[in-house]
Amino acid sequence: MLLRHTVGLQQADPVTRRLSLAACGRTGRRRAAASCAAPGGRDPGAPRATEMRARPQVCAALLFALALHAGVCYGIKWLALSKTPATLALNQTQHCKQLEGLVSAQVQLCRSNLELMHTVVHAAREVMKACRRAFADMRWNCSSIELAPNYLLDLERGTRESAFVYALSAAAISHAIARACTSGDLPGCSCGPVPGEPPGPGNRWGGCADNLSYGLLMGAKFSDAPMKVKKTGSQANKLMRLHNSEVGRQALRASLEMKCKCHGVSGSCSIRTCWKGLQELHDVAADLKTRYLSATKVVHRPMGTRKHLVPKDLDIRPVKDSELVYLQSSPDFCMKNEKVGSHGTQDRQCNKTSHGSDSCDLMCCGRGYNPYTDRVVERCHCKYHWCCYVTCRRCERAVERYVCK
Repeated sequence: MLLRHTVGLQQADPVTRRLSLAACGRTGRRRAAASCAAPGGRDPGAPRATEMRARPQVCAALLFALALHAGVCYGIKWLALSKTPATLALNQTQHCKQLEGLVSAQVQLCRSNLELMHTVVHAAREVMKACRRAFADMRWNCSSIELAPNYLLDLERGTRESAFVYALSAAAISHAIARACTSGDLPGCSCGPVPGEPPGPGNRWGGCADNLSYGLLMGAKFSDAPMKVKKTGSQANKLMRLHNSEVGRQALRASLEMKCKCHGVSGSCSIRTCWKGLQELHDVAADLKTRYLSATKVVHRPMGTRKHLVPKDLDIRPVKDSELVYLQSSPDFCMKNEKVGSHGTQDRQCNKTSHGSDSCDLMCCGRGYNPYTDRVVERCHCKYHWCCYVTCRRCERAVERYVCK
């Protein structure tokens, strides 16, 4: 019922849309709710009372939407930091208020940890790249993440897609901070601790380990802040987003591995210096994509004295700490419908010989595909010259490609 009201707002006339959009922001929810409750004494910044009185059903739908999506306006809005102009120095606390997509708790963290913000901006940009790369061969290709902070319903609702983005965002900010400690970019931290266990025969601990513990601590403070705002959002959505964020950090922990560098005469590698380092973010994203494909649909149901997220079809067991969860099913993303966050697959490139998600059969949803010829320029006829360089010619060849109808 709540979902129908919310989707209805997406399909409504311009006035209804304006009322619903007025509810998104730091003061909009208060103003819109006050106008619905007491049109005669409305807030000066709220939608006109005559509009509210003329459409009582709008108020009902709007308040339902607020109940379901309060907090949607926040959550992963901080990814809008990816659009922060390079001209913004971020060296004074007043700059924190100029950053788009932050809740008040994040603004306070910015002011008290100003040196972190360049790293947080970098993390937001890395989320965009890693998500697009991970889903390049899928119907949902993560293109809507670039709309931050004004997301469509694919990321606003408690979908499988939003589960992935929350997890990746939490992992990315901790990853970026841990790496920034290693590179000396943050004055508040340094290299990670030397492990207590021996590194193995022929190895010795050295180098500079990624400071994962500091990255997890500061990353969680920042990325989880919107979900911990009191009286913001339904408890089910909060639990889902906090759970998925923790899954992202768990995937990051699992990516910590031993990395080594050889030493010895003529590269004999008689001894190796080793340290603990994180895998690249796109590797973490690949792990999270696997979890996305096997994500569990959950419901918010009493278990004992409190409500918990439990698997919808297997509610005899609690949710596993390692699995992504979602509350609402997604469309198939075959046809363009921005009201539900689907850009469709028309004109998307597909692979005629593949049997995976990028195959023309799956990508094009049975609509068929059109071939076209692409001309590719590449190096060819390469020749090695003594000593020591290579010369190549440039050759052009025709490649047949396919796009969905």
